[in-house]
This record gives sequence, structure tokens and C-alpha cells, in this order.
Amino acid sequence: MVRFLAVLLLFVTAFPVCANAYVDELRRTPVVKAVQSVSPSVVSITAVRIRQRGSMFGDDPIARFLEQRLFGGNQGRTRKSGSLGSGVIINGKAGLVLTNAHVISGASEISVRLTDGRELPAEMIGSDPDFDLAVLRVKNDAPLPAVKMGDSDGILIGETVIAIGNPYGFDHTVTTGVVSALNRTINTDRGRSGNFIQTDAAINPGNSGGPLLNIRGELIGINTAIHAKGEGIGFAIPINKARSVVTELISSGHVAPVWLGLSGQNIDQGAALYFGLTSLHGMIVTEVFEKTPARAAGIQPGDVLLTVNNTAVRDKDDYLVRLRSQTRSEELTLGLVRGGKNMQVRVRPAAMTRNAAASLMARRWGFRLKDNPRGQGAMVSSVEPNTAAQRIHLRPGDIIHQIGNLRLRSAGDTLSAFLRNRLANTILLRVQRDRQLHWVRMSL
Repeated sequence: MVRFLAVLLLFVTAFPVCANAYVDELRRTPVVKAVQSVSPSVVSITAVRIRQRGSMFGDDPIARFLEQRLFGGNQGRTRKSGSLGSGVIINGKAGLVLTNAHVISGASEISVRLTDGRELPAEMIGSDPDFDLAVLRVKNDAPLPAVKMGDSDGILIGETVIAIGNPYGFDHTVTTGVVSALNRTINTDRGRSGNFIQTDAAINPGNSGGPLLNIRGELIGINTAIHAKGEGIGFAIPINKARSVVTELISSGHVAPVWLGLSGQNIDQGAALYFGLTSLHGMIVTEVFEKTPARAAGIQPGDVLLTVNNTAVRDKDDYLVRLRSQTRSEELTLGLVRGGKNMQVRVRPAAMTRNAAASLMARRWGFRLKDNPRGQGAMVSSVEPNTAAQRIHLRPGDIIHQIGNLRLRSAGDTLSAFLRNRLANTILLRVQRDRQLHWVRMSL
């Protein structure tokens, strides 16, 4: 050992340049190399939103005249507000940037800033709030540096991961950690969402939309959420999931919601005894609709659904959460019990159209909706006899502003609201009749 140290000391003294290079190479850990290779593809995103400031006197024309004379009419002028987020270039030749949908939601102007300081305008190609993903296009004469794609199906719990983003406006901040868990379900402002990567790499406001990398510098996730009640808990969308979403966003600008074509109910003690089950986890299939993927796959009423892609299904709400994280391009493996025997079937979801949702909603809930000509919400266009809607005395002309936890901006949001709540036994409606707003509980 003494002889080795003496030789090393002689080497350092005689060849200081080589020695420094050797030490520098030791410092270039896999994390450093990954960050150096990927950083040029990470961008800072600025989204500008224009909001109209309301008049302090309302819409009365005389009051507006007085406002103009007294205050110069400044109360009704627009104002701009901006927000910062992160993104990553996934196609340098086409200038495509992947980020979170909430980063650019409602923006009238979007720009991205590169590591070399250039700030370029961007246009939105497509966005989906349920998956919280958006694709932007940046126009540039030369190809932009793009990240190398990884495989999120091969992620290992405990492996080192790297997050790069712009928390609180600090450009290209690097944090490291490990994969804490996989297939996590979290609560968001749009309800429960599933299939997230959980990591303890620090993810703060402004990191949203930035990349989660493995030790090889490959993109394995898009950072998207922070656990508000705890430190060291962050979440990312798996890149394999994001790829299928990006394909739909580029082709059509949105992601079609999917369904399998079945209804179900939770398992209680009586049902567990009847079907010979040892736990209350799972969902009993109660109905399979004609000309649907479930019917084509041979699923039958009375089958007990236990897993989706080898992940346990706790109940019917959990089933809907897992289905919401799928696209029509992905094939699912369902674990079922039929007649006491375990079986697996493979099924590809189908897109749920607005017309199909309206027909099913009229059948199950008892009403149809149309756009509200007077503003926000959706107007009841018809109420079916002897249905849940008639029992709560809903009538045409009523305005529904919210179904469950989803606010309706127009009748177009009905599809998402129905897909989220179609298996519920009870739903809450926020109903406006004349000028009165009421919360109504509808039992099905």
C-alpha cells in the first residue's frame, strides 16, 4: 500500500496535467454525464394568459358611463398574467416539445427558452387535461437538441433517477433521487388518476413538464405533480404512456376517452360468498354491451374483474381510474374469475363517442344535455320518464354546472363527466333553475 501511494505521488508530481484529467474524469459520474447530455433539450416555458378585468359597476350602461367619467374606464381593461414551467424536446427536427397540459392551459401566448438563452415562440399542437400532457411546436431553422427516449416498463424500484426543471424560475435545476414506487394513484383537481411513477427526487413548482431521467440519461417520465402534504414525494407520467398520448395529440389534437363496454358493481360480503372469493377487492361485471370490446373478448355478466395489466383492481372506482389512464392504442390484459376459475383476456379499448355517451347517460341517468346559450354550464334538453332524473324533478331548461367534481363549461364536457361517474350509485349535481343554484343528490 505504501509503495502504491509513493508511485501515485510520483505520478501526480511528474504529470500534473494527466493527474488533473484523471481526477476530473472521476468527478464525471453517470449523473453528471446524463445531465450534460440532456440539459440542452430541457426548456423553460412561459405561458401568458390575458384576462378581462370586470367592471366594478356590473353591466348597467348608466353605471358604465359614470365609471368612464370617474375612473377613465380602467376597470374593464385586460391584464396579462404569466406562469413558468418546464418542457423537454422530444423531436429536434420537427421542434416538438412535451410538457404538462396545466402548464399551458388557457395561454394566449407561449414561448420557450433554450439553454443557450434563445427565446422562441411556440404553438400548441394538442393538449389533454386528463393525462396532463401537451405537445408544442417550436419553429427554428436548424434542428434542436432532443432527449433520448427510454423504456418506462423496465423501471426498477430503487434505481437512481434525475429530474431537471425550472422550479421557482431557477433555470435547469437538477435534483436526484430514486424510484420510490410504481403505478401510484393520486388525487388531482380533476379526480383520481393512476399509473404514476413516484420518486423522492425534489420536484417543486416550475418543475412541471420537465424530464425524469434514468442514469443513462434516457427519458423515462414527465414530472407532473407534487404531494402537497409531504416532502420528498413527487410523481411523473411514465414515458411509454406519454408516447401513446403524444401520438393522438399530434394526429387529432386531443386524446379520445375510452371504454370497454361493460358495467359493474363492488363486491360485498354476500357476493364474495356467492362467487367463492377470499377478499372484497375487485368488481363484478353486471352488464356487457353489444358491439363493444368487452363483448368481442368474451367477457360475460357474472365475471369478477380482479386485475388490469397485472395491477389489482380494488373496486369499480379504481377500475375507472385505471381505464382513464389508457388510450385506444394500448391492449389491456384483464384478470378475471369465472365459475371459480382464474382466466385472462386481452382487450383493446374503444373510443367513447359523445353520441354514445349521451345515449348511455339518458338510459342510466335519465337526461340529455345541450350547450347553454346563455353562458357556462350545460342545459337539460330532455328528461326520460321513470328515471333517476325525473325522481329528483329535473326538467328541461335547468342548467347543470357540475357533475361530481367536474365543472361543465359546455355540453362537450358531459362525455368526461359521464365516463368518470357512469358506475356510481349516487352522483351530485350542481343545478341552476332560474337564478337559484342547488346541490342535488341523484340516486341511481
